[in-house]
Amino acid sequence: MQSNIVDLPNHITTQYSRSAWKKREAAHQQEVSLLIDGYLDKRSRGIKQPVMDFLFEYYPFRPSWLKKWSPGIGAGLELDQIQDLPPLKVWEFEYEIAFLTPNSIPEKRLKSFNWILHLLKSTKDRRPAFGCFGMHEWAMVYKSEEIRHGQVPLRMDDKELAEFVESRPLVCTHFDAFRFFTPEAVPLNKHMLSRENFADMEQPGCIHSNMDLYKWAFKGFPWIASDAVFAAFKLACEAREVDMKASPYDLREHGLEPIKIETESGRKEYLEAQQTIYEKGIPVREELIEEYERIIGFRP
Repeated sequence: MQSNIVDLPNHITTQYSRSAWKKREAAHQQEVSLLIDGYLDKRSRGIKQPVMDFLFEYYPFRPSWLKKWSPGIGAGLELDQIQDLPPLKVWEFEYEIAFLTPNSIPEKRLKSFNWILHLLKSTKDRRPAFGCFGMHEWAMVYKSEEIRHGQVPLRMDDKELAEFVESRPLVCTHFDAFRFFTPEAVPLNKHMLSRENFADMEQPGCIHSNMDLYKWAFKGFPWIASDAVFAAFKLACEAREVDMKASPYDLREHGLEPIKIETESGRKEYLEAQQTIYEKGIPVREELIEEYERIIGFRP
């Protein structure tokens, strides 16, 4: 339960009793554990899992950090002793209440937060583009002797794969996918993407743009609440699964039935999945915008 707020900094809008926030912390840890503990057990035994491996290798946010709970900016936690608190290094205290303050954010990170907020808002306002059909993963292996996921077989031989790539338009708008294109695939893309035009090209229909909401969430942790970070992580899991199903890799041994974008029915299936990710990403993106606006708005 929430209790009355008395004489606390003006950015504290919600105050939780010790029992209330401990329940929230335990519920968060349990929910995260249900999703990732099986994966962590397999990883400890050297078993590969292409969806989760990517999320914990490409994105540098450790599972132990995902399990940590933070109420984010705006919440005060009643406590009996400091040892009770989640192990974050930026707590401040008044009247036996613990809270996070915007003043603890380093200037360098605040500058980054402003850039992230601009990116989220400008991407949100753009019209979503669909119809890429996940061709970016194919462009990453086009006419290449080295395959990124070399331990996983491809669904086509080199000749068939090259012919398929050449038969379809490449319309990738996400630089962090484009930068892994093979040199031969780069000129085939409709857009010449770069780090400089990254923010200008992001659009909310992109599978990777929605996957990256997880990155923009954890970059604000612990000032961004754990609920928002985990919501973005769950979306990233779903987006990555679609990404891998539509790829040229044969991942049936990992329980991923391919979305065969080389067929008309497969392209329809991909389009429906992409639109679903877009729709699920809308509230996640909006929540992150609200979180970053709250952080920046309270910063003097």
